[in-house]
Amino acid sequence: MSNWSEMELVEFRRRVESKLGLLEEKLAEYREITKPIPPENAIGRVSRMDAINNRSVNEAALRTAEKQKADLLRALERLNDHKFGLCHACGERIPIGRILLVPGATRCVSCSV
Repeated sequence: MSNWSEMELVEFRRRVESKLGLLEEKLAEYREITKPIPPENAIGRVSRMDAINNRSVNEAALRTAEKQKADLLRALERLNDHKFGLCHACGERIPIGRILLVPGATRCVSCSV
């Protein structure tokens, strides 16, 4: 195991699972608002252009949220790795907040610069 206490690992798992729940809600919303706009909808040319532009922005947000979900799931898988939460460069602990913000982080802030 890493040098994290069992309580810290439980807290990390709880926070990741909570974040995954919120992401699932966002993903469902993004999937709904990125559905194609049927051409038979009479919304006007300018409104259609706005809708297409907004859809592109929301599709980017959907891809970002899907990547965050995948990163969080990988972080959960790495919990049993003895190097989990340790910087691959210097060996120091990576703060739990950093791993929650950047679940794929394998380096501390100092070493990632």
